[in-house]
Amino acid sequence: MHIYDYIVVGAGSSGCVLANRLVSAGKSVLLLEAGPRDNTPFIHVPATFVRVLGTKRTWMYQTEPEPGANGRVLTVPQGRTLGGGSSVNAMIYIRGQAEDYDEWRQLGCRGWGYEDVLPVFRRCEDNETYSNAFHGVGGPLKVSEPRHRHPISSAFVRAAQEVGLPFNADFNGAEQAGVGFYQTTTFAQRRGSTAATYLKAVRRSPLLTLRTGCMVHGLQLENGAASGIRYRADNGESGTAAAREEIILCAGALATPKLLMLSGIGPASELAAFGIPVVRDLPGVGENFQDHITASVYGITDRPISLKGQDRGWRAA
Repeated sequence: MHIYDYIVVGAGSSGCVLANRLVSAGKSVLLLEAGPRDNTPFIHVPATFVRVLGTKRTWMYQTEPEPGANGRVLTVPQGRTLGGGSSVNAMIYIRGQAEDYDEWRQLGCRGWGYEDVLPVFRRCEDNETYSNAFHGVGGPLKVSEPRHRHPISSAFVRAAQEVGLPFNADFNGAEQAGVGFYQTTTFAQRRGSTAATYLKAVRRSPLLTLRTGCMVHGLQLENGAASGIRYRADNGESGTAAAREEIILCAGALATPKLLMLSGIGPASELAAFGIPVVRDLPGVGENFQDHITASVYGITDRPISLKGQDRGWRAA
């Protein structure tokens, strides 16, 4: 059995960041990712990210029929490659409402108020436009302006102002309300995933062991604490690994609680229903999932200026 200081399960948005910080602190790290490497141009060319959805580099989870969506089954795509969601998302740079962080702090999450997290956001950021109280430069996270503004997008922004919505040049600044153009996590016309930024910076370090195509199936526990993991590789190899200090689960909002529950940590009644021995009864595991819902609006243009058909052939090039 191989032993490391830390084991990070999931080389996604957060896993790549943590691997970077731990290796930079002189710790040996095993970083495990269930999916393949991010070695397809469809990830790195911003306009082609839709070609990745539904491939082996995404988990295409589905909900139960949703009463609030007229009984429809909704698809919840999650990243399954180096960079995780940051390698398959739409690259919009958005931090969320300041009030939400303050509410977390009010609920007891000390250190998670907006005034606590803002300095971290600024340190992470390398913004090509802003350098002020809300934004920083020189960090690993690349943030840039869109290089092309489609005529329909510009018309939408103007129309929204004409009906009274304020123009907002910075959705991560003092105010989130309004209409405008997003900044994106891109640089040099390429996607700036955490794999292309944080992980790339430490990929050659002898302290980092990166394994792709490795699915973690459970935690090994000693005296009530996680001490190791069990995994199976795509080539059929099974193995275990141990951590001297900590095991960090970064498998996403769906797979992380699943892994805990497979390891016997979660609501006792649900674990028992699946025949999983209960190690620790924690009713909150797997509960209270929230996601942002999008509602697409389609229309017909009177001129051939839409994006329809622009992702194929010479037009795509």
